[in-house]
Amino acid sequence: MLFVAIITSGIIPAGSSAGELTAREVVDDHLRSLAGNHLTDVLSSNQHTVKPWFDGRLNFTPRVEDFTSEGFPLVGGRLDYLDNRRAAVVYRRRQHIINLFISPGEHAVDTLPVSQVGGGYNIIYWTHSGMTYWAVSSLSAIELGKFAQLVCQESSPAPTPRR
Repeated sequence: MLFVAIITSGIIPAGSSAGELTAREVVDDHLRSLAGNHLTDVLSSNQHTVKPWFDGRLNFTPRVEDFTSEGFPLVGGRLDYLDNRRAAVVYRRRQHIINLFISPGEHAVDTLPVSQVGGGYNIIYWTHSGMTYWAVSSLSAIELGKFAQLVCQESSPAPTPRR
């Protein structure tokens, strides 16, 4: 009865899945970071500055890589909330900002990147090694997909040599 009342009151739109709600939150957080002059808490293109900055501010350590040689330079990092979890790493592709939200995924099984559009922005999300990733940008879906592939490759453990 309570669930029906919540849906009819419009708090949770009928037919919205948790993924759709998170996608809306990703776009809202992205827009807030662009409009509110709060793109980064730590402004640095050096992954060895950004990654340690998160220490003590999070209960996990997000992977922070610099993809400048691939055309996606690191801009910095900030604490942001997504689905009640914290962390955002910021990248750039030409004049486009990419917000990459990284957080531990409870009981998350690895998934391949999934693309969608929300609020006019391209969004890609996936899980890997117990972490959840959401990337959002005004970049084309193809370019954001290339970025997601880079992050996926870097978040994979290095292969162990065979004997």
